[in-house]
Amino acid sequence: MYGNQNNYYDVQASREKVSGYLVRTYRWMFLGLLLTFAVSYLGFATGFVWNILSGPAMVLLTIAEFGVVIYLSARINQMAPGTATALFFAYAALNGLVFSIYFLVFDAITMIFAFAVAALYFGVMAVYGSVTKKDLSGMGSMLFCGLIALLVFSLLSAVFFVGSSVANILIGAVGLVIFMGLTAYDTQKVKAFYYATSGNEEMAHKASIYGALQLYLDFINIFLYVLRFVGRNRNNN
Repeated sequence: MYGNQNNYYDVQASREKVSGYLVRTYRWMFLGLLLTFAVSYLGFATGFVWNILSGPAMVLLTIAEFGVVIYLSARINQMAPGTATALFFAYAALNGLVFSIYFLVFDAITMIFAFAVAALYFGVMAVYGSVTKKDLSGMGSMLFCGLIALLVFSLLSAVFFVGSSVANILIGAVGLVIFMGLTAYDTQKVKAFYYATSGNEEMAHKASIYGALQLYLDFINIFLYVLRFVGRNRNNN
């Protein structure tokens, strides 16, 4: 009887640790999003966005973004937790500078509405990925292949189907489905990261940062695809 009771408390303690880890991961993601949108609005409000549009600034920012993500992903196991955290927020800030351009294209109401819809889509898929008993690991390769196909089709569309509303709608719909699927997949993967740390707090912190980055990217892409739909509908009206 006491053995079963001890097992019960062990399971409860384990669940509480996982829950705390997930809360921390989503908190990092939320803070990253908050920083991105704060920087993007400041870039627009101060007029700095025009400096981004002129000269090589946009190219340099894009290269810097890719560099930070690649370095963080490749060196996450070797770097200190503080370094991983700083790089995550550096990427969020860089992304915010790039995002300031969207304030020139869309009004604030459209941006807020797109954010709310993206949050709903993301939340539904994150909950599904967290509570489902189904192993979603097999979705990874399929979603990755779908993402590569989408990028290739987007490039071809930009060359051969410039201005095609059908192609744009198709790209938006497929992209939204892919990143919603990635949200559920990455949510389940974040839990796997925790178990892989074997109770090492330093590794758990870095796993939390890396998981937050994955979820951050999922949310940002969902937001962008929703923004394309919402912005197109408003322009058509």
